[in-house]
Amino acid sequence: MALYEHVFLARQDVSAQQVDALVEQYKGVIEANGGKVGRIENWGLKSLTYRIKKNRKAHYALMDIDAPPAAIHEMERQMRINEDILRYMTIAVEAHEEGPSAMMQKRDRDDRPRRDGDDRGPRREFGDRPRRDFGDRPPRGDRPPREDRA
Repeated sequence: MALYEHVFLARQDVSAQQVDALVEQYKGVIEANGGKVGRIENWGLKSLTYRIKKNRKAHYALMDIDAPPAAIHEMERQMRINEDILRYMTIAVEAHEEGPSAMMQKRDRDDRPRRDGDDRGPRREFGDRPRRDFGDRPPRGDRPPREDRA
């Protein structure tokens, strides 16, 4: 059997319990066709980059699947029929990742550089910035130098 990662997007107006029911429904389809579903992650309600079927948000869900191709085709066929599913994508993988997916990992805020001046040297006060030196460059066009303008 082949290994797959499957992500689907459900409409924004379905509840989290209905999304879990959809996951269980498609898990049953995979298992009825001789496959197994490993890790299941519900990524929650997220904003979409662009509207899909008049929806601005969607519930995301990920499933790691070990199944024959016929089981995947049957699950995708049923997803095309279901009006609660906005999009889905199934990708064949060499091996399933261990641990949480990249979407579920919290970004560690301590790894980023600090903004309080510790990483950039001493803080300058207003008026301490160095003046630019334009050298012997003539003034632009026919205008007089800045000091003579009003």
